[in-house]
Amino acid sequence: DHSTMNDIEKKSEDKQSVTWRQVWTVLQDFLITFKTFFQKPGIIVAIAFLLLYRFPEAFLVKICPLFLIDPVEKGGLGLTTAQIGFANGTVGLIGLTLGGIVGGILSSRGGLKKWLWPMVASITLPDLVYVYLSIAQPENMFIVCSCIFVEQLGYGFGFTAYMLYMLYFSRGKSETSHYAICTAFMAASMMIPGMFAGKLQEHVGYPAFFLVVMACCALTLIVSMLVKIDPAFGKKSNAAKS
Repeated sequence: DHSTMNDIEKKSEDKQSVTWRQVWTVLQDFLITFKTFFQKPGIIVAIAFLLLYRFPEAFLVKICPLFLIDPVEKGGLGLTTAQIGFANGTVGLIGLTLGGIVGGILSSRGGLKKWLWPMVASITLPDLVYVYLSIAQPENMFIVCSCIFVEQLGYGFGFTAYMLYMLYFSRGKSETSHYAICTAFMAASMMIPGMFAGKLQEHVGYPAFFLVVMACCALTLIVSMLVKIDPAFGKKSNAAKS
């Protein structure tokens, strides 16, 4: 019995030892992955791109629903919940999907580098529709839906460049893990501006807020100028090789 107890204790200790070794191995792999990610060439520019490319959109996402539902006397459009659901959830979603599909098709033909600047223009310039909506405050639902469609179509097309750049920068060893780190920066890029978007809007009002959003488009332009991209990346023939 005594020897049996010793065997059980030894097995238990062995299991714990194996478990701790596994934990330590995973932790080491995790740290190495992080280290190799931040040692990649052009990491500073890449992080700047991941955080700032969608900076204007991060502002819009937080404030647009409030703008649509706020009464006209408060500077909003005074839409009902059903109208907002249709405008954003149906019309906007169709625009977003179409933009993404077109972006994918065109980038597979010409590559990311060729389509980067059209996509930059596409993700920034349509934000002007909210400047118009905040000044004109149209009651016509067709006009409102058309503006939302244009903005979301542009965003869907422009966002393709962002997704492709994450794939491009993640290439090499630990590709999947590095892509996961990129998605963490993607989440941060939407959360950080959102933290002070509400305070800014309350302070300046809707028209001035949307003008600030347009000014923030300069950040998108700057980081897009800084990134270096292989002209062949994203083309269908290149994707087939890799």
